[in-house]
Amino acid sequence: MTPRRRDEPHRSATPLELLFDLVFVVAVAQAGDRLAHAVTTGHALDGVVAYAMVFFAIWWAWMNFSWFASAYDTDDIGYRLLTFAQMTGVLVLAAGVARAFDDQNWTLVFVGYAIMRAALSMQWLRAARNETDRARRTARRYAVGIVACQFGWLLPLAVPVPVKPWLFVTMAAAELSVPPAAERGRPTPWNPRHIAERYGLFTIIVLGETIAAASVALQSAVDGADQLDQLLPIAAGGLLIVFSFWSIYFAVPGRDRLLDRRSGFNWGYGHYVVFASAAAVGAGLEAAFEHAVGRGTADVTAVAVAVTAPTAMFLLAVWLLQTRHYKRGRTEQLIAPTAAALTLAASFTGPLAVPLAGLVTAAAVVASVSVVSHRSHRRRHRH
Repeated sequence: MTPRRRDEPHRSATPLELLFDLVFVVAVAQAGDRLAHAVTTGHALDGVVAYAMVFFAIWWAWMNFSWFASAYDTDDIGYRLLTFAQMTGVLVLAAGVARAFDDQNWTLVFVGYAIMRAALSMQWLRAARNETDRARRTARRYAVGIVACQFGWLLPLAVPVPVKPWLFVTMAAAELSVPPAAERGRPTPWNPRHIAERYGLFTIIVLGETIAAASVALQSAVDGADQLDQLLPIAAGGLLIVFSFWSIYFAVPGRDRLLDRRSGFNWGYGHYVVFASAAAVGAGLEAAFEHAVGRGTADVTAVAVAVTAPTAMFLLAVWLLQTRHYKRGRTEQLIAPTAAALTLAASFTGPLAVPLAGLVTAAAVVASVSVVSHRSHRRRHRH
């Protein structure tokens, strides 16, 4: 297992990586469904805490594989078999999402993680065997850190339920510290173009959850024509949000922010908010549909916040990680924060919250395009 070149041209996602991503669709869908259920039944705060914890497990498993594959994907038999084992672990994790949400029972999630971690640590040991000097020590640090953290996850299984979230935060911090510690001596040869594409593909996956939720609304509208006037605005607002998210995220090339080890960590870790918020919008839309047809006990404002809050978080996260680096002047820089603030303000408009949030995000896209077009026009005029 020899390392790939960091500057390898035309590096793109492989069919095996795409299959790996599809397995995560199941886990993301499970987390979104349980969050929607928690919001609908009036347990939004508990649902958000559980969702943040579950989604961290999903995101971290995906991220560990993706960055390793960017550096050491040799596509031999051993690599494929160990990747299949990681996929199996993801499916076990997905099967335990409902128990983690409803009963704080993380046993299946732990078992799924153990399967994934065993396979990933073996991948790192294979890499260490074929590396030399500092690169070998880096691979070994990864393997040791992964195994140590996996044993650490035994603690949340044994403590009382009220303590679990706090211990989870501690273990999450330990997980996040493994890559910086491992790469202290010599960074792994991940490919910026490949990493940016992988993150873009996962962004499309989580946006797909929102599209699926909007399709549920349309189906409900067809089945119950008497509620058409309530469901169609929600579906339209949801589609505007997801189309705007796509436009905003892919407006600038993410690979340009992957300049070195430090920027790579900041960009990669910051995407937890991007992914989690994009998927949470779909859960919020499901809750909004349920509320519109008279199901559930949630307050109308709580249902609205389930859509507007993750929308605002997505706008701010993408702005901080990517788009702000390409904007000039105060006017351009204020577009995303202003849109986020207006989206949150829409939470108090009752049934209009979702369509208004969609209009605000779409307006942010139009404003950004208009500013860029105006700047380009002035540049051509000067020449």
